[in-house]
Amino acid sequence: MYLNSVLLAGNAQQGGGMVQLVMMGAIILVFWLFMIRPQAKKAKEQKKFVDDMQKGDKVVTIAGIHGTINKINEDGTLQLEVSPGSYLKIEKSTISMEWTAAINKSAADKK
Repeated sequence: MYLNSVLLAGNAQQGGGMVQLVMMGAIILVFWLFMIRPQAKKAKEQKKFVDDMQKGDKVVTIAGIHGTINKINEDGTLQLEVSPGSYLKIEKSTISMEWTAAINKSAADKK
């Protein structure tokens, strides 16, 4: 009698291990769907946005500096004109895609 209960308990634990494995896989899948995938998509969009910038584009940096692109250098920097005759040398990666889109949208709405 005791041997049967021990064997049955051992089989129940093995089944529980399979359930835990499936649950762990489900947690990893949910984590990937809601955390990793959206961040990778956003990073890809940011890279495309930075690669598509041209001279004359009005942009906003992540520090909130507004300006117009005057020159794009090969070393990953650009020259930003913040007021007539005033230029800043900044990294391309400091341009905010969201803020730039918002400022360009508000400028288009005013026209």
